[in-house]
Amino acid sequence: MNKARLWTKDFLIVGFVNFFIAINFYLLMVVISSFAMESFQSPPGEAGLASGIFVIGALIARLFSGKWMERIGRKKMLHGGLISSLAMTLIYFGINGVPLLLVVRFLHGAAFGIATTALATIVTNIIPKGRYGEGLGYFMLSVTLAMAVGPFLGMFISRHGNFNMIFVVCTISAAFSQASALFLSVPEIVLTRKQLEATKGFNFRSFVEFGAIPISIVCGIIYFCYSSVLSFLTVYIKEIHLADAASFFFVIYALAVLFSRPYTGRLFDSKGENIAMYPAILIFMIGMIILGQARAGYTLLLAGALIGLGCGAVQSVSQAVAVKMASPHRVGLATSTFFIFMDGGVGVGPFVLGLLVPFTGYRGLYSSMAIVAFACTFLYYILHGKRAAPGRAENISAN
Repeated sequence: MNKARLWTKDFLIVGFVNFFIAINFYLLMVVISSFAMESFQSPPGEAGLASGIFVIGALIARLFSGKWMERIGRKKMLHGGLISSLAMTLIYFGINGVPLLLVVRFLHGAAFGIATTALATIVTNIIPKGRYGEGLGYFMLSVTLAMAVGPFLGMFISRHGNFNMIFVVCTISAAFSQASALFLSVPEIVLTRKQLEATKGFNFRSFVEFGAIPISIVCGIIYFCYSSVLSFLTVYIKEIHLADAASFFFVIYALAVLFSRPYTGRLFDSKGENIAMYPAILIFMIGMIILGQARAGYTLLLAGALIGLGCGAVQSVSQAVAVKMASPHRVGLATSTFFIFMDGGVGVGPFVLGLLVPFTGYRGLYSSMAIVAFACTFLYYILHGKRAAPGRAENISAN
């Protein structure tokens, strides 16, 4: 029996849009702490807040995006988020203090949250049924590539240029994301009267998909750990004198995810989530241990490869599970619920972990995150793994 076609025009375009908006996010994420410290003499905790408040803005925006998306329309939601993201990126050129930086970062994060929630919902209707694991895995490769290109450009430009050059690249990326979206055909969902009524009001179920919460909690904690890499790697590698090798850290990270994603998606579709999730968490943990003990360039890059393998697999499997636990008209809510928890981990992490750095140091911070990741294997079993059906992933659906 032939599989339904995955690589359509719209699938490719939605990947391009996702790539360009993610470039903007990851490029700024790895340099904004340094920008705050160098430009405004911010302490690590305040610099971490400047980094993480972006994701807090995205989290809040996702909370309302999932609720209102089908009423407003996916296409309008997408273009509204992309245009707002471009506008916020332009404002970075005029930032003259920490208060304005925090406001712009929050609003930029909100625009990012609206756009990416719309994209992640749109792609679930483009991917053929029965190929969610594979399709979402390939879709998230756009983010994986951005994870490599964005931080690499950020670190390279910060060493050889200035922050205004970084803002120029981010502006170009935001413009490309909007231009690419113009060619995207967006499928809309027509809601019944009962479904429309369910989106009204402010009850908890109108904001989140309950079935997606358990797996989202696990992914959120893993990304809380990963936020220590995004926010403080630039400072850490200067401290341990491995700046040259660190330029390629996220490239190796991305190559590892690129290698693993197709296999992870097919494994999820054919064998279920447990067979992919437990090894992914443990590989991520080992990567964090090696990162905390790195004293040579090759060990730093090995850590990047293992963190990429583990973190990438956790993200793609968790998102696929969250989507499959929702009925079709609540896929938008399931998607926003998943990203709320993931963004929450990345958003809270830089501020909380920035406060810990003076006590643990950067090596101690990464070792501590390895312990937290290990604890997630037990948390995953309790929240989801013990109830996950063996065999094909379709068996987990609550539809």
